[in-house]
Amino acid sequence: MRNRNAEQHGLTKREFLKAGVCGACAFGLAGYLGTTRTARGQVAEKGFIRARRSPWFTALENNRIRCDLCPRRCQLAPGHRGPCRVRENRGGQGYSLVYGNPCLIQMDPVERKPFFHVLPGTRALSVSTAGCNIECKFCEVWDMALVGPEDVHAYDVPPDMVVAHAQEAHARSISYAFGEPVIFYEYMDSIATRAKEAGLLNLLHTNGYISAEPLHALCDRLDAVNVDLKGFDPAFYRDVCDGELEPVLDTLRRLKAEGVPIEITNIIIPTLNDDLNMIREMCRWIVGELGPDVPVHFARFYPLYKLANLPSTPVRTLDRAREAAMEEGLRYVYVARVTGHEGENTFCPGCRKPVIERMGFVVEEIHLNDGQCAHCGTVISGRWS
Repeated sequence: MRNRNAEQHGLTKREFLKAGVCGACAFGLAGYLGTTRTARGQVAEKGFIRARRSPWFTALENNRIRCDLCPRRCQLAPGHRGPCRVRENRGGQGYSLVYGNPCLIQMDPVERKPFFHVLPGTRALSVSTAGCNIECKFCEVWDMALVGPEDVHAYDVPPDMVVAHAQEAHARSISYAFGEPVIFYEYMDSIATRAKEAGLLNLLHTNGYISAEPLHALCDRLDAVNVDLKGFDPAFYRDVCDGELEPVLDTLRRLKAEGVPIEITNIIIPTLNDDLNMIREMCRWIVGELGPDVPVHFARFYPLYKLANLPSTPVRTLDRAREAAMEEGLRYVYVARVTGHEGENTFCPGCRKPVIERMGFVVEEIHLNDGQCAHCGTVISGRWS
């Protein structure tokens, strides 16, 4: 099979994708606003657009407030913001500064989220705003996540318009991803409610840094969650991510208890979280606490932001992590960001034959019958229809 872009380079489709010629632009993943009827003509504007009251604050003495959204439980004096940069005390009232103001809204393959066990080969409308409630030294979107709303170009897109975009583009889901969705919780919650009513799936890719109450309130509208489990060492979380490990593990436990399908992404960084014994310990925890059917994506690190001095993750390190994870009992283990790697495919845990074959974000073959392996009939965990 060939496509026009591949033919221009004299390559087969597989060679074209593996060579990396086909990046986001080949999938038409540029900013989505301005490409549909309802958003045509809108231009992103830099600077703060609007604020919205949030219910996730508790009043304290002297007009101080506490943000109850994430484990930081920040106490804010009037006029002050939390370290997330987008939640503020205004006269003793808590406000979100990014409601309806996404700095990113675009169409993506659902595999890019990454969700490998949810409607493979379909598209998701991705939404994100400025801000994040932790600060990873290897942040891939630091110029969006680690800045305030005044520092990015944002669109004025209320929740109804987001859902309308998704429907017009024939997306099957809306994905809250790229930046940290927890900090634009109110906006995500409003979109998710409308998306559910419209028959769209809600997919959340998060750092997992969220308190129990807001997570519980959101779960009945979530169809799948991918949690970045950045390591399995508390010191790594504190030193490299400015956060704590245990709240993320608590989030994973709560998602399991709520019955929300989970996938996990672990970026393996040379010298920092690549210890194989720690990776094995993490995998044993996942099997024991969440079950063996949770898909785990071991992602390659590329030098950027404050860790630009480190090398990219050797592919052999990712291979060893994948092998160790399967030895510890995980049934669906992937290698991410190594286009053409065998670990991009989904294998049946029964017969070990491929049931979904991928090249990067492109699904090439699906061998499933009503969620069962077409080769041996084994049930494959996931949302397939």
